Amino acid sequence: MTPPAAITADATEIEPTSRDKARRRLNRMTEAETPRLRRAEWLTVAASLLWIAQAAAAAWVIDDLVSGPPDLPTALYGSVSFVLVGILRAVLSHRAGSIALAAAQAAIAGERETLLHREALRSPYSGGHQNSAEIATLAADKLAMTLPYLTRYRPAMARARIVPAAIILAALPFSWVAAFILLVAGPLIPVFMALVGMAAQEASERQMEEIGSMNGLLMERIRALTDLRLLDATARTISDFRHSAERLHRKTMKVLAVAFLSSTVLEFFSAIGVALMAVYVGFSLIGQITFGAWAEPLGVGEGIFLLLLAPDFFQPLRDLAATWHDKAQASAVAVELEAIETAPFVPMLGMAHTPKAGPVPATLAIRSLRWTSPSGKGIVFPDFTLAVGQSLAIVGPSGSGKSTLLALISGLARASRGAVLVDDVPLDDETAGGWRRHIAFVQQTPHFAHESLRANLRRFAPEASDDDLRAALSAASATDIVARLPRGLDTRLGATGHGVSGGEARRLTIARAFCSNARFILADEPTADLDAETARAVTEGLMVLKARGASLIVATHDLELAARMDHRITLGDAA
Repeated sequence: MTPPAAITADATEIEPTSRDKARRRLNRMTEAETPRLRRAEWLTVAASLLWIAQAAAAAWVIDDLVSGPPDLPTALYGSVSFVLVGILRAVLSHRAGSIALAAAQAAIAGERETLLHREALRSPYSGGHQNSAEIATLAADKLAMTLPYLTRYRPAMARARIVPAAIILAALPFSWVAAFILLVAGPLIPVFMALVGMAAQEASERQMEEIGSMNGLLMERIRALTDLRLLDATARTISDFRHSAERLHRKTMKVLAVAFLSSTVLEFFSAIGVALMAVYVGFSLIGQITFGAWAEPLGVGEGIFLLLLAPDFFQPLRDLAATWHDKAQASAVAVELEAIETAPFVPMLGMAHTPKAGPVPATLAIRSLRWTSPSGKGIVFPDFTLAVGQSLAIVGPSGSGKSTLLALISGLARASRGAVLVDDVPLDDETAGGWRRHIAFVQQTPHFAHESLRANLRRFAPEASDDDLRAALSAASATDIVARLPRGLDTRLGATGHGVSGGEARRLTIARAFCSNARFILADEPTADLDAETARAVTEGLMVLKARGASLIVATHDLELAARMDHRITLGDAA
């Protein structure tokens, strides 16, 4: 997705402000649901305008009661009208709320789906993107924070634009002074709300940033929990969380302080407006004020009508102020969405195309392959050809591009020049999906789905029986690992294999690769940070995969592992 176009004035490009970006992004977010949201807004406006009819009915009845002998039909008609209009108002308000909620949930669900789909397509080598914890927080928690904006703020803004003006027009035929009081007192509220709103959005953006940072810190510490315990760093970790929580507390209290300030300003000016109206009507009815009414003196019915209108003149403005923080919060989320969408984005190969089944590949080759990082660093890789059943070691110092070459081979990154050839066919968007059906990863930091170990082993081999799983575990020297797990194959390990060591997790991924019958195995530093015995177990598991006929490509610093491969290439030359 491309960044929003810059605003142009006098042929000079002006960078959009944070508020402009937030407004545009929120408009895009609700574009598909705009008809339903507008319908809800008009229904809530209609419900508010019906109060004018209710006030007229109430004033009619009260005027009849205090002006002489009460007329029963008048009191009955007025009361029935008041009740019926009240019921209609309740029905319209309920319907408006239901429509707004459904539309808001649909808009948020669509936004969440778009965000997750986009991030699923993003290459890990795009550069400039947020970590998975921040994306998860945005999708799961922060997007839901726009719900009050859609269901409360937008209807409140619609009422604030129409209802006060309609009440002024309703009051004007009875008293120009009453209309003038409302006209003067009303605009003061939006002016001060706008001033407070600038601080509210800034405070909300800082709060959102801190929430994302704290979630990122939490995810990182959970992943490293075992290491933190071994290093006796739990006290430092607790201290980090305490400081992070305190920063979030301070920023949240600033948001609340702004919200309370906004509410206080609103109540002050609305109270002044209602009080002025009450003073004018009261003194007019006792004859102390003899001007301002078109038909002097001001009658009881007219006075009651004006008094009943005054609180509802300010009510939409009060509702708007009460939801002003909702807008600031939604704007902060929108700014974060905009930042993610305008960050560098490079999709993985083949993610937008349906994988096509094809024959098992027989050869893999790279020719004149070059990759340029987001920072501009270029790496040129040596050519090689690898047949099924052969093995290749990729060696070189840290930062030389070993992991990057594995990403290029699997289509997780895009080359800036040259080609990866599978059976002499270039790897591209059309062929990458089918190619990935034949490869398996053994990563330095394995990841597991939030399912049982049995389901993880069967992820790429759904038809595998328990006997097949036991054979795969035996081949990977992982049978004893499963025996120690509390529920055996039914144990859930969590995303990073909580409950097993790093070497044990890698052996389990080797078993998963064995189940998948993948013909090409890519291993990224499979023996890094392991003791000699565990490294040998991982190495033997990889060699079992090779002996079964799979090709093995290993990026490693381990010279003993590299020596067991059929071929070797050395990286380290930067272009």
